[in-house]
Amino acid sequence: MIVVSAASGAFGRLVVDGLLARVPADRVAAAVRDPARVADLAARGVRVRHGDYDDPAGLRAAFAGADRLLLISSPELDPARRAAQHRAAIEAARDAGVGSLAYTSFLGADTRPDGVTAAHHATEGLLRASGLPHTLLRHPFYSEAFLNPGLRAAVAAGELPDGTGGRRLNTAFRRDLAEAAVRVLTEDHHLGRAYDFTGEPWTHPRLAATLSRLAGTPVAHRPRAERAPGPQGWLEEQARSGALERVTDDLERVLGRPPTTLDEAVAGILAEAV
Repeated sequence: MIVVSAASGAFGRLVVDGLLARVPADRVAAAVRDPARVADLAARGVRVRHGDYDDPAGLRAAFAGADRLLLISSPELDPARRAAQHRAAIEAARDAGVGSLAYTSFLGADTRPDGVTAAHHATEGLLRASGLPHTLLRHPFYSEAFLNPGLRAAVAAGELPDGTGGRRLNTAFRRDLAEAAVRVLTEDHHLGRAYDFTGEPWTHPRLAATLSRLAGTPVAHRPRAERAPGPQGWLEEQARSGALERVTDDLERVLGRPPTTLDEAVAGILAEAV
C-alpha cells in the first residue's frame, strides 16, 4: 500500500490522482488532518486515514501497512516546529514498519542549514539517522507563483512588470513535481537517491516575448525597482540574488520527458481566458 501524507493539499491531491491512474484505489491511502476534506477521495475508493503531524500515535496508525510513504513537508512556517513535526512523522513511519519513504525536501537543503531550507536540512539528517530506506525529492519554487492567470493582465496592459532583475528562474510546475513523486512511489529504482528537481529555466524578458507571440499583441518587458508586496517581493529578491538559477536534469530524467515548457504553460494560461 502507498500512503500519502498531507493528501488534502494541492500537491497531495495531484499525487493521489496520479497514483490512481497507476494502481488500484484500495492500494492508496490518504493521511490527512481532516478526513472530511477528502470525502471525494474516499468515494473513489481511496483509504482515508486521520494523520496529524502533531499526533504521533495517530500517525503510526495512519502509516500502518505502508509499503511506501510520501511524506509531504508540513506547511508550518516556524523551522523548529516544522522539523519537530517531521521528526514525529519519521519516527511514526519507522515504528509502523513502513517499507520506504519519499520526502518532499527543498532545493539546496543538503548544503544550507538555515533560512528557507533549515527544516528540510534537519529533516534530511533525521532521515539518514532513522535507517529508513528513503528518497529525497528536493523541489524548487513552484512556477505557479509567477506563471498564472495574472499574466492575462500583462497582456491586457501591454507590459510585463519584472522585479527579478531579468535573472533566470529554475521553477517547476506542481503537476510535474507530483508526477515525479508518483513515479518514485511506483517504480523500483529510486531508493537511496536524492533528486534536485528544476524545471526549464526561463526569464521575464523571454516571458514577455512569449506572451507577445502567443497572444498576438505586443507585451513589453518592464523592469521594476520597487519591491512587490508580500511573499512575491521576497521571491523576487531571491531571484535577483541569483538563488533560483541552479539547473539540473533530474526532473526530466525521473519524468522520462522534458518538464512543462514556457510555451506550453503560457498557451494553457491564455487558453483558459477564452
